[in-house]
Amino acid sequence: MTVPAAVSTARRREVIDALRRGTVPQAGLDLFAVGMERFEAAIDDELSGVAAGRSTFKAIRGEYGSGKTFFARWLAERAKRRGMATAEVQISETETPLHRLETVYRRLTEQLSTAAYPPSALREVVAAWFYTLEEDVLAEGAIQPKDAEALTRGVDALLERRLADVARTTPAFAAALRAYRHATLAGDHATAESLIAWIGGQPNVAASARRAAGVRGDLDHFAALGFLQGLLTILRDSGHPGLLVVLDETETLQRVRSDVRDKGLNALRQLIDDVDSGRFPGLYLFITGTPSFYDGTQGVSRLTPLAQRLATDFGTDARFDSPRAVQLRLSGFDLPKLAKLGTTIRDLYAQGSGVQDRVATLVNDDYVTDLAQAVAGELGGQIGVAPRVFLRKLVADVLDRVAEFGDFDPRQHYKLTLSRTELTDVERNAAAFRPASADEVELDL
Repeated sequence: MTVPAAVSTARRREVIDALRRGTVPQAGLDLFAVGMERFEAAIDDELSGVAAGRSTFKAIRGEYGSGKTFFARWLAERAKRRGMATAEVQISETETPLHRLETVYRRLTEQLSTAAYPPSALREVVAAWFYTLEEDVLAEGAIQPKDAEALTRGVDALLERRLADVARTTPAFAAALRAYRHATLAGDHATAESLIAWIGGQPNVAASARRAAGVRGDLDHFAALGFLQGLLTILRDSGHPGLLVVLDETETLQRVRSDVRDKGLNALRQLIDDVDSGRFPGLYLFITGTPSFYDGTQGVSRLTPLAQRLATDFGTDARFDSPRAVQLRLSGFDLPKLAKLGTTIRDLYAQGSGVQDRVATLVNDDYVTDLAQAVAGELGGQIGVAPRVFLRKLVADVLDRVAEFGDFDPRQHYKLTLSRTELTDVERNAAAFRPASADEVELDL
């Protein structure tokens, strides 16, 4: 993989800064998406289908550190290039349990983003939708732009027509949108803010705002699916042909009570069935999980209908895995891939740094490979766990010093060290740290 010849300074800096902090960049992942080439054609075909009004479900499996989150964000970037909206939802035992779809929907709207707007883009998307409705009403030629009252009536009527399918099961969605627009036009910002929060699934919205819209209570499990339908309609009308929803870390279901786990698995089965039935045109639903979630006794296998929907043959060599299968397998990194990732980041760093020659000489391919091997060795030889730490060390400890100090030579002046505080729990387990003294023993009192 080679870095594109012309990468903007802002884009390059965003990637390098994130890697320096040890985090996955929010954008620019295509610049170092090593190993993703085999998925590109199938993923792009699926995104094209979603943009054309179909819906798709995909699952990805991989151990911790195999790159599931990276894959999801790489996919989100490709979706945004097609004008789609995206939302990444972290499934958790307490904050976002999968069986409470009203909570999942709320997190979805909180994380909703587009190429133009960061999370939460719900308010901007709704504003763009109302602008589109106004333009469509005026395009009919029966209403003059200066006739505000007639324009309001025309937009209300068009709103009802566009949301007719949603209103059959969830009439409150259209009612809240209509009331939100009226409150905005009237300058009643408090009511408008409360209603957009209610549309986004937020609980405990002021009763006065709900009365103004003629709706009751908070969003529940079943209404959340109707609201998702409505959101897809709004996105499509406002120029976003689809929505990618990533449900990350679904394996957390294995750690909850058995009754809650079963409810969560059934909610996932319901979502997949609704996607297959065509209820959510324009939705790309993507989940991530560990192999134990898909194959273990406390995961998908507990619910036979769900296991059947996710069944994928992984009995053959991973190089023969079909990227069009319902479930994808990430095999993680080996040393050549890790080294290739490092040289790609090195080349990206060098662009615009003013010290390209020094970087090329002092951080050559052999040095990058040696550093990758050393980091993996410190992590118990588990190369799949190494990418985050390796890239952070490469950028912060090596490349930054080469760029800043004219007499710094990493082979002479740098020795790799790892501390407990800079590692995640998974990385600590891989490194198998043992306390050097009794003072370092952590006691749970």
